[in-house]
Formats: sequence, C-alpha cells, structure tokens
Amino acid sequence: MKADRLVSIIMILLEKRRVGAQELADMFEVSPRTIYRDIDAISMAGIPVCSRPGVGGGFEIMPEYKVDKKVFSTDELSALLMGLTNLSGILRGEDFVHALAKVKSIVPADKARDIELKANQICIDLEPWMGNGNMKRSLETVKTALQENRLISFTYIDGHGNKTERVAEPYQLVLKSSHWYFQGYCRSREDYRLFRLSRMADLQILQEAFEPRDYEKPILDFEPVLETLQTDIKLRIHRSVLDRVLEFCTYDRVTPDGEEYYLVNYPFIERDYYYDMLLSLGDKCECLSPAHVREELKRRIQSMTAVYQDS
Repeated sequence: MKADRLVSIIMILLEKRRVGAQELADMFEVSPRTIYRDIDAISMAGIPVCSRPGVGGGFEIMPEYKVDKKVFSTDELSALLMGLTNLSGILRGEDFVHALAKVKSIVPADKARDIELKANQICIDLEPWMGNGNMKRSLETVKTALQENRLISFTYIDGHGNKTERVAEPYQLVLKSSHWYFQGYCRSREDYRLFRLSRMADLQILQEAFEPRDYEKPILDFEPVLETLQTDIKLRIHRSVLDRVLEFCTYDRVTPDGEEYYLVNYPFIERDYYYDMLLSLGDKCECLSPAHVREELKRRIQSMTAVYQDS
C-alpha cells in the first residue's frame, strides 16, 4: 500500500463530491478490492470517509471535514508544506499521510505550482550520511510513549562510558546541534534530565502509565555560560581539514597562510571535548598559542604515544 496513492485518493475525495470504487481503480490501475483496502486505511487514519450505495453512489468525505482554501496565504501554505515534507522522517505512516493530505487539499489549483516551488526551496534531512536504523526506532519508541503517557526504561551510557539503568517519564523530544534528546523526569534520580538518544540502549515502553507533571522545559541556550568559559586560541591548519574546523567556527575567523594552510582564531573551552576535537585533526592542525593550551596538547599526545610504545 503506497502512501502516495493514499494521499492522491484523499486529494480526489476532497476535490470531488463523490467517486466510485471502480473509477478510482481505473485511475490508479489497481483492483477495486485494493481501493477498498485503501479506503479502510484512510478511515483508520481518522479521515471520515463515507460510502453511499446505489446509482450515483461511491465514497465521499464528510463536508464538515473540508477546509476553506482561503484561510491560508500562499506563503503560509508553502511554509506548512515545507515543514511537513522535511519532517517526514518523524511523521511517518498514517500521521504523515493525514497531515500532508489535509494541507494539500487547501492549495488552490491556480497557485499549486508556485506553492510547490516555494515548498521545495529548503530541504532539511535529519538522517545521517550513513543510515542509523536504531535512531529511527528510538525516536518512534519515545514518540509513542509521549503520546500515550507511558513510562520508558533504558540503559544510559554517560560521556565517560558509565552505564546506569533508568526509568523515566518522557515529556519532550529535542533536536539540538544535530543530535536527538528527550527531556523527561528520571524516576531513578527523582529529577528532570535531558537524555541523548544515541547514548540509550535496551529502550522499552513499559505498561505503566503516568500522570503528566508540570514539567520543566530544558535549558537549551548555553551561550551566556559559554561566553564566560570560552577563549580564542590560534591554530594553523591544513586546507584538508578546513571543513571540519568550520563546523565549530565561522569563516571570518580564518585567514590564508600560503597556499596550503590557514590561520584560525578558534573559539575554545578547556574541556576534554575540545582537546579531543583538536587531536582528532592529527598532524593537520597545530596550536600556536596560548602556550599552556599548546603544552597540554603535547602532554596528551605524549600519553597517547606511550600507549603504543613497546614495553
């Protein structure tokens, strides 16, 4: 059962007063039995399709379900379609078909081309370059638990590799800096926590439901805190790692140094994460100043070298 055929059938039903099963079957080159199954799927998605028997009968959508096409402007419809299309990785199945069809149904025919062009001007792909099936499953699991107010259990691995068993009440899915999190009340810690989905294992929805609390929204803007910790360091990098460095700073901080190298005023915080990022660039990156950061990088390199020295 293809989602595009379901959307098309919904569009036809929204545009026409009534259409028969055989007529739909001829349009999509499938059997009437397939059309009946499609209509059942559309009804289960929450779209009120009625069947009228006899001459002139067929399928129709209840009139009160239809929306006035003058409610939204062209720009507003483009924005809605853009958002729904780019979130298709999350709104899958009946949810996506239902929402997308309702918005498409109110697109005026004379503006359809213009709206389609605008809706396709921005593409947001939330999937990594290399597929991650586990992340999709985790998102769907947390989303289901959110909708049903059900507890979830999982093993959580922190930044140091320590594992703990958790039971939590999920309240919000969060996409921040290309990583998925969920904000929830941790029953194990008796407090709110922001959990990163990629650090969760053995994720399961429990049978027990919970009464939603007046939960605290997560603090996602750390800029005021970071400004007090952040300092600029001077790097000399090879052009082959410029793209990676630009993931953490803007191009106005970069100046050419000959044909092969660049000098970078790099925003830096003296934490393991930032040191590890510089070390991951290998011999394509050198810290020129300040002296104490350069010395700390040398110390860490020496510690790494010692691991591989023969005893």
